[in-house]
Amino acid sequence: MTTTKNIGHWAGGEAFAGTSERTADVTNPATGEVTGRLALASRADADAVIAAAAAAAPAWGRTSLAARTQVMFAFRELLNSRKGELAALITAEHGKVLSDAMGEIARGQEVVEFACGISHLLKGGHSEGVSTGVDVHSKRDPLGVVGIISPFNFPAMVPMWFFPVAIAAGNTVVLKPSEKDPSAAVWLAELWKEAGLPDGVFNVLQGDKEAVDALLESPEVQSISFVGSTPIAEYVYETASRHGKRVQALGGAKNHMVVLPDADLDLAADSAVNAGYGSAGERCMAISVLVAVGSVADELVARIADRTRTLVIGDGGARDEDGGEVDMGPLVTKAHRDKVASFIDSGEHQGAKVVVDGRDVQARGAADGFWLGPTLFDHVTPDMDVYTEEIFGPVLSVVRVETYEEAVALVNANQYGNGTAVFTNDGGAARRFEADVHVGMIGVNVPVPVPVAYYSFGGWKRSLFGDTHAHGAEGVHFFTRGKVVTTRWVDPANRPQGGLELGFPRNV
Repeated sequence: MTTTKNIGHWAGGEAFAGTSERTADVTNPATGEVTGRLALASRADADAVIAAAAAAAPAWGRTSLAARTQVMFAFRELLNSRKGELAALITAEHGKVLSDAMGEIARGQEVVEFACGISHLLKGGHSEGVSTGVDVHSKRDPLGVVGIISPFNFPAMVPMWFFPVAIAAGNTVVLKPSEKDPSAAVWLAELWKEAGLPDGVFNVLQGDKEAVDALLESPEVQSISFVGSTPIAEYVYETASRHGKRVQALGGAKNHMVVLPDADLDLAADSAVNAGYGSAGERCMAISVLVAVGSVADELVARIADRTRTLVIGDGGARDEDGGEVDMGPLVTKAHRDKVASFIDSGEHQGAKVVVDGRDVQARGAADGFWLGPTLFDHVTPDMDVYTEEIFGPVLSVVRVETYEEAVALVNANQYGNGTAVFTNDGGAARRFEADVHVGMIGVNVPVPVPVAYYSFGGWKRSLFGDTHAHGAEGVHFFTRGKVVTTRWVDPANRPQGGLELGFPRNV
């Protein structure tokens, strides 16, 4: 019998139950069991959590860079030593296999390590003697309280795209995690406290739309960082901007993988399976469309199908209990599982060929749970729902085209511009592809081109609302404001003559 735990907020350095009586169930996707009862914030609860961040902001913003980075280093060391705990927590609430959860944490940790060196990126400039006796210098100040609204698919990595940079730059944070897997956020809050972060610098607000709207509308919150679907990203951008906030809202995707006739087909097939079905396809950078150019389609589809049929589906946390680790876990909720399955029904009805069908999957060692196996479609056309919609599940669609130009036109016509990949052994073709496609992140023989932490993550078109990407130098600029200070110190040995001059000041 699973014990049901109560999951609340974190404010001012301690757990905060809140006053709202509204709750939501948290489930283990591999069993369907309710494992937690989540507090859903009222507006009063949200105001209290935001107030804790606001109270801590002035002192943290004045704390020296040396002291801030020491805390960051301590957090990094603690996370390294205890990441297995966090991975198990993610698997229990999200469903992804433990190795995938560990990989998520490792990629988030890259941003923590990047933030440890933020002192260099916060250096200003200085110009002496720009005019007689006048100097100018620039600096970057923290914003104050910043809000982060993160999705269910990466409960650790996506928040870590933002909060390490925000905290290192001198801001205080209110994190609103997904209701589906909220425990990782509280675990991270406890780890920050252990690392020596002052109370109120990192806070967690649990909830649904009421909590989101409180962050978007609060006059205390200076910026919003969001990752999720495009309709919600658009709502977040419009609402927060209307309330005077700086916004980076990362939306949906339909990532294409273009395979040219000269590509290494074994590498391409391995990559399509890994990028299409990893984390059950619940990734904004998952490959959901494979564009087969010219004569490669038949052989490539056959190789992908052979590999797909070998994947083992089961409880992502059940290691070595049934003869080995599983490759893919369940989907996050029953409602999401049924939605993804409905897209498979639609694709079949609209004429796509079902090469591998995941609807009747047999999960290893688990009868219950939100199971859907990897599904492969061939002969998909751009008017079908499985092509036009962001499915966010283990469904890979193969579209056949005759030429490179058709492939590029297909990518560029899509409403999303998050990521795309090209597989080829021709360096000239790859270089041309980089210039031709209209997306924010490109992989060459790399199916999931998520940048390392010191570059920035983000797409184009309807994959991004706002003009600033996550982490890297753009992240540092997002979480700081620039100031330019012009000073004059009178030389007592050479005091200038006074006098009134109402004309526009001149530099002489």
